[in-house]
Amino acid sequence: MSSKTFIVYILSSFSIALLSSLFLMHNNQTPFSSVSLSSTSIRYGSGPDRIWPELKPSWKLALATVISFFGSACGTVGGVGGGGIFVPMLNLLLGFDAKSAAALSKCMIMGASASSVWYNLRVAHPTKEVPILDYDLALLFQPMLMLGITLGVTLSVVFPFWLITVLIIILFIGTSSRSFFKGIQMWRVETILKNETAKQAALVNSHGEYEAVLIDPRYEPLIPKEQKSTMQILCFNLKWKRILVLLAVWISFLLIQIIKNHVEVCSVWYWVLFGLQFPIALLVFGFEAVKLYKDHKKRKGTGSLEYICEASIEWSVTSLAFCAICGIVGGIVGGLLGSGGGFILGPLLLEIGVIPQVASATATFVMMFSSSLSVFEFYILKRFPIPYALYLIAVSVLAGFWGQFFVRKLVAFLGRASLIVFILSAVIFASALTMGIVGTEKSIQMIQNNEFMGFLGFCTS
Repeated sequence: MSSKTFIVYILSSFSIALLSSLFLMHNNQTPFSSVSLSSTSIRYGSGPDRIWPELKPSWKLALATVISFFGSACGTVGGVGGGGIFVPMLNLLLGFDAKSAAALSKCMIMGASASSVWYNLRVAHPTKEVPILDYDLALLFQPMLMLGITLGVTLSVVFPFWLITVLIIILFIGTSSRSFFKGIQMWRVETILKNETAKQAALVNSHGEYEAVLIDPRYEPLIPKEQKSTMQILCFNLKWKRILVLLAVWISFLLIQIIKNHVEVCSVWYWVLFGLQFPIALLVFGFEAVKLYKDHKKRKGTGSLEYICEASIEWSVTSLAFCAICGIVGGIVGGLLGSGGGFILGPLLLEIGVIPQVASATATFVMMFSSSLSVFEFYILKRFPIPYALYLIAVSVLAGFWGQFFVRKLVAFLGRASLIVFILSAVIFASALTMGIVGTEKSIQMIQNNEFMGFLGFCTS
């Protein structure tokens, strides 16, 4: 599946889903009844009914712990978080209401992302003398991702539940299949590399001297070089100026969300605060986009092939606009689903030429900011039980660290970074299955109960 084919698939599928929703809304003009409004409020967690089961030993908690551990481990390794697995697990297995399940999912993603970032900061870049976290890409995507999350939360109130399910299934199947084919391509390249390396080791000339075989540097073994101490690598990977900028964006969005929650919905001040998020995100994105564009033109003029960031892409206005759209779409999906937006960001980083280790590290780094923003907001609104949140965060922290540890060791041992891509694809596909089953079941129940299937009013629902 080529990039153009993938984009056509996404756009055409989304268009069909939206037109179908408009058709159903036109043919189902049933006014809002008290029953339908009540069910909608509960579904999105805005109603008074919150289902918080007690934290006590049971087989359900044990099974949820196992699912959480492996889901967090695989999700952070792939750079996707795992919200598509956590939300159905919390809702169906443990019995949390939908909104609380989404809030606890964010807690788990935050814990796993934070521990994964801590592990990655102590690891050297596989092939270059640069930090393993690509701060240029983080500054490019983080503001747009956080802006998209706020839009996604808004759309979750407006969009009908069945449409959210359809859009997520379409997106997840598309990204998982695209990542899978990307993994197959990388596996073949790694196989060629292994064969060439074996031939290189066997080539000895008549004088007994070693004959070198030239190999494209892009296909060098993706194995960490142990040339520095752990502390030296940690200090080298930390770029405080860039981190402070990312932290400033995070704090700005957090303050806006806190103030907005104390303002009447749909009032003038509410929309003023909502609109403030756009210039903040666009300012940071625009600054980094201009930087990448100018650096690319400068290198192109001098004939240098070295990229300013990890992505092997020509930074044009079109490519930068495409990255901005993908960042917003990833955030919207995160807001609709209760994930960190990594289901778009992880595959996107691979698509633009980032190697799997850096793509995973950078995606989890960005998700740490986006998920923690939601966690703080949910905490202020008291949307999740503290004991359960602390327990699940602890499980996710351990899973994130040890997942990175074992998978990185396995990649180094086998010399196949494509394993990370296959894990990413598997997690997205599993999320598509779980969200599809749960969403289909709930949609059938809504149809049987004759509930309203069209778009909802943001200010009235």
